[in-house]
Amino acid sequence: MSKTTIGDRQELKPVNFGAAAIDIGSRMHMAAVNPGCTDIPVRTFGTFTQDLHDLTNWFKAYDVTNVAMESTGVYWIPVYEILEQRGFDVILVNARYAKNVPGRKTDVSDAAWLRQLHSYGLLRGSFRPDAEIATLRAYLRQRERLVEYAAAHIQHMQKALMEMNLQLHHVVSDITGATGMRIIRAIVAGERNPDVLATYRDVRCHSSIETIRAALVGNNRDEHVFALGQALELYVYQAKMLDCDRKLEALIAALNNKGVKPVGSLSKPRIKTKQVNTPTFDVRAALYGVLGVDLTEIHGLGPSLALKLIGECGTDLRAWPSAKHFTSWLCLAPGNKISGGKVLSSRTRRSSSRAAALLRLAATTVGRSDTALGAFYRRLASRAGKSKAVTATARKIAVLFYNTLRHGMSYKDPGADRFEQQYRSRVLANLQRRAKSLGFVLQAIPGEDANPAVS
Repeated sequence: MSKTTIGDRQELKPVNFGAAAIDIGSRMHMAAVNPGCTDIPVRTFGTFTQDLHDLTNWFKAYDVTNVAMESTGVYWIPVYEILEQRGFDVILVNARYAKNVPGRKTDVSDAAWLRQLHSYGLLRGSFRPDAEIATLRAYLRQRERLVEYAAAHIQHMQKALMEMNLQLHHVVSDITGATGMRIIRAIVAGERNPDVLATYRDVRCHSSIETIRAALVGNNRDEHVFALGQALELYVYQAKMLDCDRKLEALIAALNNKGVKPVGSLSKPRIKTKQVNTPTFDVRAALYGVLGVDLTEIHGLGPSLALKLIGECGTDLRAWPSAKHFTSWLCLAPGNKISGGKVLSSRTRRSSSRAAALLRLAATTVGRSDTALGAFYRRLASRAGKSKAVTATARKIAVLFYNTLRHGMSYKDPGADRFEQQYRSRVLANLQRRAKSLGFVLQAIPGEDANPAVS
């Protein structure tokens, strides 16, 4: 961005002559090009596919190379994808950044204002991964929605069972497991005898047949059985999730052919138990083949959560120059509101980022572990509260994730004891420095080095 001086005023000089902009809407899109190229620089286009192709042809006619648009709901996605396919350089702009730039006249449309800012190089595009990672993210989000829908119908089945006073959830760990689903299908099919229902117990079930029989004596009213049957019919999401898993596995295999070849073999997993609702294929091995590093070495990041982070952030983190930029984008770094040399606020910004939510979930999980990150979480939670401890721990995990993926760092947990020793050394050094400034010297109590005395 450059400036030209006219009299006592400094005016901005355009640096992006092929700039255009689109004001996205649900029924129509307002597009703007350079007013020096045509007498009608702002035009309205519909939202049908042919209208979008007409829009791209209009841009081509006036030598447009760069297009800016605001991220409005999901209406921008078809426009973005068609423009990207036609070879335009498209950026997605946060509406907040455009509104914060002063100098707009009231008679200037949103599209013309966006185009003007874009021509001066004043707009910064939001992060969007490449096409393959965007496809991976779409499959992961679709699978996550299926898990949510399935959970709702599981709750409906459990409610119907409770209304019938069938205490199935007290004798089986999961009513959608082998034992639970056999019994529910038998009840919907018309079986009411608790002796017969108890025989559907799987051999791996911890509860005995007698206990299950006692829990299945209830009030089998028709309206409750009807509700249970409908919830069972709607619980068809397991097959749909398997379809998503096959798509994910094929896509990761395609990425594996283009990814970094791992140097060594994959070590044994730290946790061998499989989590609920995780993909059916070996996610850890698949990601290792693509990335060349094992993200699950970072405590708190399981295979499924690591895959979701890759779907949100991509495999190449060069969009962020450093880990500080990455954590700032995630809204996990402290704010920096300063006026007159005084810090007004250092609160973290609010964010709806899915990646930040995943890292906070990892921080909550690692807080219960006997690791250095767990010790850090518990130490900070006791002093500043759990909310701040979750944010700070999530930031540490984000830094480890960035360094592992960007620089190939291999993380080795130093352990909770090592963290406590470092914390004790730091506190003791501060106490010694404080005592020295007051004219005292700290001395250790004989036989109790952990409690030095002041003399």
